[in-house]
Amino acid sequence: MQTSLTSAKISGVIVSYNPDIDALRHLVAAVAPQLDQLFIIDNGSNFNVGRSIDHSMCTAIIELGDNYGIARAQNIGIERARSSGSNFVLLLDQDSIPASDMVAKLLAAVFAKQEQGYQVACVGPHYTDSRQRDTAPFIRLEGLKLKRQMCPASNTLIDVDFLIASGCLIPMPTIDAVGMMVEDMFIDYVDIEWGLRAQQMGYRSYGVCAATMVHALGDESIAFGTRHVPVHSPLRHYYHIRNAIWLCRQKWIPSQWKFVLMWRVARQFAFFSLMTSPRLEHAKMMALGLLHGMVNRMGRR
Repeated sequence: MQTSLTSAKISGVIVSYNPDIDALRHLVAAVAPQLDQLFIIDNGSNFNVGRSIDHSMCTAIIELGDNYGIARAQNIGIERARSSGSNFVLLLDQDSIPASDMVAKLLAAVFAKQEQGYQVACVGPHYTDSRQRDTAPFIRLEGLKLKRQMCPASNTLIDVDFLIASGCLIPMPTIDAVGMMVEDMFIDYVDIEWGLRAQQMGYRSYGVCAATMVHALGDESIAFGTRHVPVHSPLRHYYHIRNAIWLCRQKWIPSQWKFVLMWRVARQFAFFSLMTSPRLEHAKMMALGLLHGMVNRMGRR
């Protein structure tokens, strides 16, 4: 039986790791009323997250006991959603706060595109960085350049190549067809890889301008010209570089994307080696990531 707008069952999956408990409680309170089920997958926090969250608002809080990476945690949550009969899964990071109507707006966008005959990979909200209050653009590759697309109007759906995982609503049949997240990536580029894989299989992703969310991107940021560049730890930059190189080595990745990813690696290496402190540590970890990506050394560092 085909799922309708009113009969759709949606499960949310929040991945947590040493979260700010007040922020996590705020997220749960904001998103739980919009969902049929909510799962928190805790990736080995150094305290008991379950004791700090109102269990009446969550279907289950699953504590993994160790940090297995965001991809594995997402997959565990997706499997729980699938086994419970959900038609859709909403992925969320611990530092995101959705608007009260975000899920409804995303769901309506999925059905609108499906009625037009498109195979939908996922839809995601228009989000604002909570630290810098910058409105993030949606990304699409045009030629050999990444085009940053802002919302021209609140009712616009923007065709994109991928979406960030947080706030991403995915139809379960799409996951069945495209596959799960790549756990060997551990963290970073997991959402990009999945989005590009779905695109290569004929599925399309959309940014939904009417759906909004606040999201913290990066640990801090550096003002560079008119932009604020998110900055992560040296370890996270290791994963950035390693996973980008690994992705370039996949046979199904279009040559245009390989060029863009390699150019992005070069820019990141130069920028974070020169502009962030400790510079030497950032450079060393990115160099190690470059090597490990080339020799296919994946998983947790």
